[in-house]
Formats: sequence, C-alpha cells, structure tokens
Amino acid sequence: MRTLDLNCDIGESFGAWSVGEDAAMLDLVSTANIACGFHAGDPMVMRDTIRLARERGVSIGAHPSFFDRFGFGRRRISGEPPEDLEAQLIYQIVAMQGMAEVYGHKMTHVKTHGALGNMAAVDPDLARVCARAVAAVDRSLVYVSLPYSETYAAAEAAGLTVACEIYADRTYTDKGELTPRSQPGAVIHDPAQSLDQVLEMVLNGHIPTTGGKRLPVDPATLCVHGDTPGAVGITRNLRGALEAEGIVIAPFARG
Repeated sequence: MRTLDLNCDIGESFGAWSVGEDAAMLDLVSTANIACGFHAGDPMVMRDTIRLARERGVSIGAHPSFFDRFGFGRRRISGEPPEDLEAQLIYQIVAMQGMAEVYGHKMTHVKTHGALGNMAAVDPDLARVCARAVAAVDRSLVYVSLPYSETYAAAEAAGLTVACEIYADRTYTDKGELTPRSQPGAVIHDPAQSLDQVLEMVLNGHIPTTGGKRLPVDPATLCVHGDTPGAVGITRNLRGALEAEGIVIAPFARG
C-alpha cells in the first residue's frame, strides 16, 4: 500500500488582504506550509491557520522566504550577507514553531518559499545557508525539498531528514529540475496530463522529463498550490484520483 502526503502553501493572507481558500484546502491536504510573515501572513493569520490545521489533523510547517512583502517572496534577491539571511530564516522558523507550540500543534517541517527555494535549489552556498538555519533551530524538523537539488544535498549533509517533494503541475528538465517558467510547457494545465505525471512518479518511481528521460524518484509529498484559481476543485479531483489508485493520503510527519 503506497502512502503519499499532499502539501499546500497556505496562510498567505495578511491584514485586509485575503489569499486563497484556506479552510477548504485544509479539508483536502495532509500537510500545510504556513507563511511566516516575510512574504505573506501575519500573527493573526498564523494563529488561525494553525488552529484550523489542528482541528483537521493536518500537519504544519514553516514556509520562510526572503524579506519581500511587496514581491510576495517571488523576487530574486541577491547580495544579502549569508549570516543575515540565516538570521532571517531562523527568526521565521522560530516564530512559527513558537506559535504552533502555544496553540497546541507541534510543527514538523520547513519548506522554503518562492524565489528563495528556487535559487537555493541550484546554488549550493544558498542551500547550505537554508539548511544551517533549520538545523540551528531544531534538527528534528524535516526539510521539504525537490529531488536532484542542492537543497536536498545540503539538508542531508546537515544531518536533517529530507522529504522528497514532487509537483503535479510543473514539468521537469533532464537534470531533474523544474522547467523554468520562462520556457514553453513549464506549467501543466491539462488535468489528465498532470495526473499521468503524478502516477508515473508515485506508482512507478520515475520523473518523466521534457527530454524523454525517466529519473528515479521516491516521493514523500506532492505539492498542490492553494492560490491557483480553482485550487479546491483541482485538489479534490487529484486526491480522489490518487485514492482510486489505492494511494493513502497521510502526512509524512506528525506533530
């Protein structure tokens, strides 16, 4: 019997701005990556998201980013002193861990957001900064990472447990990296193609690449995007299709 986690980036509302259908998504996923206030989220949203996840038995983790409110964490920021970026990441992780403890739902993992995650995946120095920050806070935290990435290698080298993450709506290069969004075909819009790719990765253990390769993979978690238009319906259909194949949806780690 194959088990797979469904994770979602969530808690990205802040102040007067509402992003996504968090309550509905938390009815469908098994793990939530909650914004820590640097790209989105605020203390009240963090609190409310933790409570909603706890009520539904959904595992939670920190979703830290560059300090980039205006760009939603999607702008590529370079030149930040490594020790300063490490401190910013520690700040976010500790904030989420503390909030989770106060509201009775232990945090299990960390997944970097947006540009930070994309840059660290191919930059070994940045990947090591991210891994050091997680290890400095709590070595029991799981690091969620793409396979074939510098972050995966850095997290393992830091002695962290790594949860291998795959995507349903993104294609992969022959190196096992996500196809850059600037290239045609980077995003999969056809639900049938998306499901075929997921089943190939989960049931057959291979990533199909744009160049025709099949790269070995052992996925622990599948990311679904909560801010995509129609995300709730897409996630409901995807989960139903996976369960129809005998795949059990469950967290990769429990608090």
